[in-house]
Amino acid sequence: MDLNQLSQLAFQTIRVQIDNPICTIQLYRPEANNTINGTMLQELTQLLTALQATECTVVVLEGLPEVFCFGADFGAMAESHQSHGEVENDPEFLYNLWLLLATGPFMTIAHVRGKVNAGGVGFVSACDLVIADTTVTFSLSELLFGLIPACVMPFLVRKVGTQKAHYLTVTTQTISAEKATEWGLVDDLGEKSKPLLRKHLMRLRRMSKKTITRYKRFISEINPILTTAKNTSLSMNAEVFSDQDNLNAIRRYVEEGIFPWEKKC
Repeated sequence: MDLNQLSQLAFQTIRVQIDNPICTIQLYRPEANNTINGTMLQELTQLLTALQATECTVVVLEGLPEVFCFGADFGAMAESHQSHGEVENDPEFLYNLWLLLATGPFMTIAHVRGKVNAGGVGFVSACDLVIADTTVTFSLSELLFGLIPACVMPFLVRKVGTQKAHYLTVTTQTISAEKATEWGLVDDLGEKSKPLLRKHLMRLRRMSKKTITRYKRFISEINPILTTAKNTSLSMNAEVFSDQDNLNAIRRYVEEGIFPWEKKC
């Protein structure tokens, strides 16, 4: 399938625009705060897998102006656990998607605006470059629900280092775009991010597929954390999501809007 055919595919949770050799993917679930569900994972995986065999050399991943991605769709997750749904309950599916962004034969750019939380931080950390505007905020809220951002951590540690990833995780605090740039999570920041994105695309689109593929393989070999940490991350993810207390807390939040630390009136 070539790029023209890919651009004609119908998706439910993403929008795709092709400007050869650049593919722009917009996460598009405005009714759900751009949260991640099984359909989004399947559609992104299908598209990125197909892009590997095309002339595409640059993938731009963006969200909505107000929210890039706010993490997992707890509603879909709760329903999936009750019905034993496969994709929402399979952390390896998500990890492999991020691994494809990080190691695939194309340069990946996260164009980030608005709120980024939990799994959204995973998407950002998996990309080669992060271009953001000053509205961006980043947070990891998992520990508040008894969860651990186990699949996010290898990608985030690779980007900002262990201690900063640790701080963001244990405080569950939101950090600003400026702080994220200081830490190295954001590579370039401006009040208007689209001109910054265009500037980077002008350079990146000149690279050959062969060069990018070779370079990405080299980077993965000298910093293999994403592959060496995979099994440990998946094991911990499975552990926290098999804890019935955590599942009950998620279900109560979805059904009643009550956070785990709040007492029911």
